Amino acid sequence: MTTVNLNRARKEKSKSARKATADGNALKYGRSKADKLAEAKKAALAMKRHEAHKKEP
Repeated sequence: MTTVNLNRARKEKSKSARKATADGNALKYGRSKADKLAEAKKAALAMKRHEAHKKEP
């Protein structure tokens, strides 16, 4: 039979939960500056095209 240190087990469980949250946030928010700039350029071009197709009242 093995002895289990309950404090160590509790800390390990907490650490793995924080790691899972951090990984999820990295996927959700972690983008490079180049990715952000490329997305901004793409959005600006889409807005420019949208504005170009508007009809004057």
